[in-house]
Amino acid sequence: MAVTSRSTSTVLTALAVLATLSLTGTPAAADDDDPSALLGTVTTSPPPKVDPNSPGLKLAAGATLAPSKVLDIMSVVEDMGGEERRVDTSESVTFALQAEVLFPKNSSKLNPEARSRIQAIADEIKAQKATNVRVFGFTDNLGSYAHGLTLSKNRAEVVHDELAVGLGPDVTFQVRGYSEDYPIADNASEQGRRKNRRVEVTFKKGE
Repeated sequence: MAVTSRSTSTVLTALAVLATLSLTGTPAAADDDDPSALLGTVTTSPPPKVDPNSPGLKLAAGATLAPSKVLDIMSVVEDMGGEERRVDTSESVTFALQAEVLFPKNSSKLNPEARSRIQAIADEIKAQKATNVRVFGFTDNLGSYAHGLTLSKNRAEVVHDELAVGLGPDVTFQVRGYSEDYPIADNASEQGRRKNRRVEVTFKKGE
């Protein structure tokens, strides 16, 4: 069950994200400690071979082909308020929930409606048969970095605890708090800060 199936208008955006390839033929591993490196974004398919001498390939005089690369299509679905966002690649899913829909201000205690949102994510984790899940918390840049680090970690832990109730012992979690690091919007405005105050849950598809 997808979280974005609620009766909320959605915005669908298709993005192309460049996937990295190892020169040895082994897929490069994403850094588990880097939220910007999504699980499963490294392609396992080799790039297509192009014959530079093919008569159907028309290159300008002296031009050469650039190295082949594989593009991974990413779909982004966000509700109109921006409170919830789902990012799908060919191999991974990331849910990002704004802190305001989960917690009161400056708190790590769940709101009444938060559990249903988290349960919907747990249902998707089950549907994808994922066994490794990342739960990362983030804040804006207001207040001290140390306070943001504690708050973001505590919020990630609370979301983890709620997910773990329904997922059982076979799922391994990575739980991190990153304070104001890795912003996804400009902290100069309240709208941007609201987007940066979030918890992200990422897992691979069909493990």
